[in-house]
Amino acid sequence: MEILGLLFDGVLIALQPLNLVLILVGVTLGLFIGAMPGLGSVNGVAILLPITFLVPPTGAIIFLAAIYYGAMYGGAISSITLGIPGASTAVATTFDGRPLAMQGRASLALVTAAVASFVGGTVANIIFTGFAPLLAGVALSFGPPEIFALMLLAFATFVGLGTDDIPKTIFSICFGLVLGAIGFDQISGAPRLVLFDINGFLQGIGFLVLAIGVYGIGEMLWTIEQTRGEVENTTPKMTAKGMVADTAEATRKGWKGMGIGSLLGFFVGILPAAGATPAALMAYGVAKMTSRRPQNFGRGEVDGIAAPEAANNSASTGSMLPMLTLGIPGSPTTAILLGGMVIWGLTPGPRLFIEETEFVWGLIGSFYVSNVAALLINLAFIPVFIWMLRMPFTILAPVIFVLSVIGGYAATRDMFDIWMILVFGLGAFVLRRLDYPLAPAVLAIVLGPIAEPTLRQSLLLSQGDPTIFFTRPIAGPITVVAIILILLPALKLLRPRKPGRDGAA
Repeated sequence: MEILGLLFDGVLIALQPLNLVLILVGVTLGLFIGAMPGLGSVNGVAILLPITFLVPPTGAIIFLAAIYYGAMYGGAISSITLGIPGASTAVATTFDGRPLAMQGRASLALVTAAVASFVGGTVANIIFTGFAPLLAGVALSFGPPEIFALMLLAFATFVGLGTDDIPKTIFSICFGLVLGAIGFDQISGAPRLVLFDINGFLQGIGFLVLAIGVYGIGEMLWTIEQTRGEVENTTPKMTAKGMVADTAEATRKGWKGMGIGSLLGFFVGILPAAGATPAALMAYGVAKMTSRRPQNFGRGEVDGIAAPEAANNSASTGSMLPMLTLGIPGSPTTAILLGGMVIWGLTPGPRLFIEETEFVWGLIGSFYVSNVAALLINLAFIPVFIWMLRMPFTILAPVIFVLSVIGGYAATRDMFDIWMILVFGLGAFVLRRLDYPLAPAVLAIVLGPIAEPTLRQSLLLSQGDPTIFFTRPIAGPITVVAIILILLPALKLLRPRKPGRDGAA
């Protein structure tokens, strides 16, 4: 009852006129920041951080947290409407969101993303409110072996993200891991795979550069090649009745993905150095593995949108937990928020809940208010996003190209990234024509830079003994489950095929 009382006081603080205005402005800004390729929540929060010194500390972090919330919602917009991920957290949404939009069901895809985001945020807020101190201890118990075991479990779902051609899927994974290894070694500091001594490779391959190239340029080239530019616009106008019907359909078809994404996203989000991107990708893989219609994923499956969208919003709330309770940021965005808290004279840690009760519960209360505000604002703007899709493809294709280039340049302001976007776009087009799955390569470049250093750190801790992944109480079960999932495709290959109806083997 004490927690409910504190939460009620926190919601009242969030509903104060100044804080409510900051939430509405922050969510709206975040929505469009998240939708712009190359920006994302990290850049949005960093750019707008100086503005917060004009308001009290509680209002300042409420404003920045609202931007974070809005950006998580907004990342799905360009992923669905243009096929360009607005941020790395929305890449998994592209897998099914864009195909559904191409079928004339963009409204269903956008509504599913909005509802799933709301569900994920709500579930995460409830868990955060009730179990923050306990879960902070769990997050602290995750060392390098546990993080690597979790990444191994994510890799185990990769095979399910490709086609039935296992060798091509494995090739795609290995190709992504190689791209993720380019640049400076995180442990030794030595340069690796710097092709032709080009200095641009020293900074590594940016994940957003790869995603924009593959799903922006590559998808545009594929569409042009398949349709010769004559794309029939089947996107209907959005009506209030249609939105209600889409909401009901999204809830009916996507409830399972929402549940998986909400729970998995939160627990991955609370882990230091994990964040919303791995959470969304893992949720997509688990949703496909547990689906009765896995063959529909990648073709416009509602669960394929619901799972990653619920996960990235849930993870964004989860990443706040180690920041507030331990002073350890759970994502790049919360690292910036942590820096802001220090500037405002607040010391994150266990005593923050005791010494700064009004600040902490005002922030937690704002999570609930921001989540509702983000849902309403997002739904209100869906007709605008649908209108964008109704443009002729002869106009839409150049817009996609320009946004891809601008988005890639905005992230690092390096022309090398622009050339890499074009190379990845052409490469993705060729691989798609050869029927190679692209999703495993994209996911591998995300998790590879997390898995490799944690593997090496774990082996350093155990003096080279790999049993450390099996003997630790948390890492052991996760590793065993991951190995079983990895071996399942091999068992399917060894299983003799049943003869067809015509009697042929």
